[in-house]
Amino acid sequence: MICIVFFPQILLNSRALYCRPNFAGICRNKPWNSTCWALGLPGEFSDDGSFKIEKKFNGSSFDAFNESSSASFGTLDAEITPETADFFVSDAEGDPDRPSAGYSSIEQALVALRQGKFVIVVDDENEDIEGNLVMAASYVSPKAVAFMIKHGSGIVSVGMKEEDLQRLKLPLMSPEKEDDSSAPSFTITVDANVGTSTGVSASDRAKTVLALSSPNSRPEDFKRPGHVFPLKYRNGGVLRRFGHTEASVDLLMLAGLQPVSILSAIVDKDDGSLAPMLNLRKMALDHSIPIISITDLIRYRRKRENLVERTAISRLPTKWGSFQAYCYRSKLDGMEHIAIVKGDIGNGQDVLVRVHSECLTGDIFGSRRCDCGNQLDLAMQLIEQAGRGVVVYLRGHEGRGIGLGHKLEAYNLQDQGHDTVEANLELGFAADARDYGIGAQILRDIGICTMRLMTNNPAKFTGLKGYGLAVVGRVPVLTPITDENKRYLEAKRIKMGHIYGSDLQGSLPELIKPSTDKKDPPE
Repeated sequence: MICIVFFPQILLNSRALYCRPNFAGICRNKPWNSTCWALGLPGEFSDDGSFKIEKKFNGSSFDAFNESSSASFGTLDAEITPETADFFVSDAEGDPDRPSAGYSSIEQALVALRQGKFVIVVDDENEDIEGNLVMAASYVSPKAVAFMIKHGSGIVSVGMKEEDLQRLKLPLMSPEKEDDSSAPSFTITVDANVGTSTGVSASDRAKTVLALSSPNSRPEDFKRPGHVFPLKYRNGGVLRRFGHTEASVDLLMLAGLQPVSILSAIVDKDDGSLAPMLNLRKMALDHSIPIISITDLIRYRRKRENLVERTAISRLPTKWGSFQAYCYRSKLDGMEHIAIVKGDIGNGQDVLVRVHSECLTGDIFGSRRCDCGNQLDLAMQLIEQAGRGVVVYLRGHEGRGIGLGHKLEAYNLQDQGHDTVEANLELGFAADARDYGIGAQILRDIGICTMRLMTNNPAKFTGLKGYGLAVVGRVPVLTPITDENKRYLEAKRIKMGHIYGSDLQGSLPELIKPSTDKKDPPE
């Protein structure tokens, strides 16, 4: 049985939907009786715009199902998020080495770094764009540091690999947050022992940066605390974490230089806020500095590297149907992930895809605190019905990346009145610490090129961006709202941007487009 969602008596604005009791319809800025459709419910629209539901639903009485289930369904008090015109992002077309519009190429950046010059690195995934001045630490000078201080936040950071930090005995400031991939990992601050005075001048900080970049430096060469902020680079770089630290060190390794970077966020000279894109482009033009996007760097590396290896393929008969199970091991941390594949992927175009984060409590034990288990169940049903598609199951994503134990602690905080976002923050984690880079590489290995992504979470679109994967449509994954999960879903909608309406035109059967050949591929 495919039951997408039931919203009793929901009234929404003209950009979302109007629902009659016991079923959900989706509109795209048109009257109810034109392009609205009922998700997953057998029946048809009559001339007056009402929807007539068939009595039999996969051999069982729909009335009986409705009577037994409706008591647990809650109502959604707030409006469903309006659809957005620019929701989809595609980087699949063209040469992966070709820069995005308005950016320099990665090769231009590498040439500049080899010449001891600056590069501006832009994080173009977030609503608040951040640009960093970056150069090789081994080429730094007082003049370069002065330029960074003038145009930056005043904080001069040095990106370093873990082995160098261990050699210099530089521990993390907050080791308990090391697994939080959403935030940079600062170590204790330092000043060079020799040749510096207060440590705060451009000359002093340049000497400290040069000492950090030297492979011959020792722990006793530094005073602690100081005025330079070392940052821990995460192995795998931008293919593991979408961050400026990782981008800066990746660029130096690609340029064949010592993998120690100096970087500082660029701010507006008037109010000290992060410099907007217009200012970053003007600065790049005025000072002849290449400006690159981290997305382009991901594409550049992805073309040349692969951080997952396929270890096994097996036939997997399930309660939904027969699938092929692909096991992948991450070369970064050894974590094993699984992809469930239905049908012949063929040329990889227009494939129904679900990237699902591991949720032991929801997927296995049927927790009603979340909608994870229901979403996984629905995704498997829809892919079986389509006859072609992929579910990528990413392990290590428990509690949006905070781990099982911490998730249970967050549950206790939620019982005390916190919502799901507040609970994560209270525990010292980001609201969402998941990374989708491994999932993107798995999809590429399977042969996916363009997809209709089954998600309510816009972060999964930006998380897949940069890997040559194009999202050509979004299939909403709408499941029953209960008294237990209503506040959880509302927090995700309001605070994390989840979209519970539809960005799709047409009916669900048209969107999943069942394959004419439902035979499973050979093992």
